Amino acid sequence: MAASTVAPHAEITPEERQSVLRTLKSPRLLKTEILAGLVVALALIPEAIAFSIIAGVDPRIGLFASFTMAVSIAFLGGRPAMISAATAATALVIAPLVASHGLDYFIAAVILAGVFQVVLGVTGVAKVMRFIPRSVMVGFVNALAILIFTSQFPDLIGVPWLVYPLVALGLVVIYLLPRITSIVPPPLVAIVLITVLGVVFALNVPTVGDKGELPQSIPELFIPNVPLTIETFQIIAPYALGMAAVGLLESLMTAKLVDDVTDTRSGKVRESWGQGAANIITGFFGGMGGCAMVGQTMINVKASGARTRISTFMAGIFVLFLAVALGDIVAMIPMAALVAVMIFVSVATFDWHSIKPSTLKMMPKSETAVMLVTVIATVWTHNLAIGVGLGVLTAMVLFARRVAHLAAVERRIEQHFGEEIAKYEVIGELFFASSNDLYTQFEYAEDPDHIVIDMYGSHVWDASTVASLDAITEKYSKYGKRVEIVGLNTASAALHERMAGKLGAGH
Repeated sequence: MAASTVAPHAEITPEERQSVLRTLKSPRLLKTEILAGLVVALALIPEAIAFSIIAGVDPRIGLFASFTMAVSIAFLGGRPAMISAATAATALVIAPLVASHGLDYFIAAVILAGVFQVVLGVTGVAKVMRFIPRSVMVGFVNALAILIFTSQFPDLIGVPWLVYPLVALGLVVIYLLPRITSIVPPPLVAIVLITVLGVVFALNVPTVGDKGELPQSIPELFIPNVPLTIETFQIIAPYALGMAAVGLLESLMTAKLVDDVTDTRSGKVRESWGQGAANIITGFFGGMGGCAMVGQTMINVKASGARTRISTFMAGIFVLFLAVALGDIVAMIPMAALVAVMIFVSVATFDWHSIKPSTLKMMPKSETAVMLVTVIATVWTHNLAIGVGLGVLTAMVLFARRVAHLAAVERRIEQHFGEEIAKYEVIGELFFASSNDLYTQFEYAEDPDHIVIDMYGSHVWDASTVASLDAITEKYSKYGKRVEIVGLNTASAALHERMAGKLGAGH
């Protein structure tokens, strides 16, 4: 009997835990995935309705998008357990098109955005993730936690007083239940308990049904009725490109976050074109498109413990089943229950270690500045893409400024076979930021007739540096002095040889 005992969960590696086949063979793991999908679906429904309102379309458009996006990405995506559905970020980008040109152009833009994402994916846009510093990633996570928390304010302000004790009860259940049992996800227990209380005691509190009408049928094939002309392309392309860029950035950042949480790796290139394919499919079923959802993904991965594509697939299936078949029951769920879940997610998502005094004292000020810029820009604009973009830009500027100060020039006068020589040793990484003032580091009038510039301790990175060396040589030639540049490494010598004397006057 002992030989047939199933290995404990602790012995399963993170990579093995992502296996769909292994999960299907384990009732315990399969139950976790299915229940996680149910919890995510319950949280997705009111949000999908809200995002539909933001985009100015019927609530069914957002709900259908959440179903098709989740089911499609479960098969196509590169990050297991990540949730993709209708999102506020993409809704905000594309919403003006509905008001100006109507639903058909809106759906056509969703399909074109998917095409753009496929093209960007297969051309390797995911590789840009290498250029996002850790401080930007920390800022992204913290800003996201703040946005998740503040997005609950509409359901907490100007509501009946009973909402507050219900939210508190939900948080107590979510935090204390794991100490008693881990059989079911605490968020699911909190949602069920608060719903039962609301129904039994006929509590007058806002419910999911107050957000909008739920659909009565499944989505059908939808072909947007737009002329296939250059003019149509010119109308929808800017919105589609914006949606594609925002959706990809948010999806890739979320995938990286899940990688860190689960200690596993994911296929970013596959995730990129997978998001595009999912948006194309969603558009042809009349959905508003979307991208990865960080809040729901954290519910799935962190709060519910899901790790495979099964949870993502089940989330999509449950969204459709609950909205269509059990819409009357889902409509009775108090919003207080979902608010409690999202507050828990925001607290769990925030990187509290990053703001500890000991961490801030140890961290370079530039790193802290980058994190703060990312947080402030994201929270201020409510746009993760803008926040990350400004964070990366700030990191680049501060890095260039820091590296520029590492370049130095040392001068000494030497005697070689009776000839007096001025020898300059150039040390550091030379590029546009560090080489701009290189020209001013030489004593042109005072130096002897022979000058040696030793580049052994440096590296030439760009044309700006070659132009500076040209300007130095030309300046000395005006004094009738000879310059010899030595010590260039292979790459620097090749760049210098190819460009020297061909850039025009540098000064």
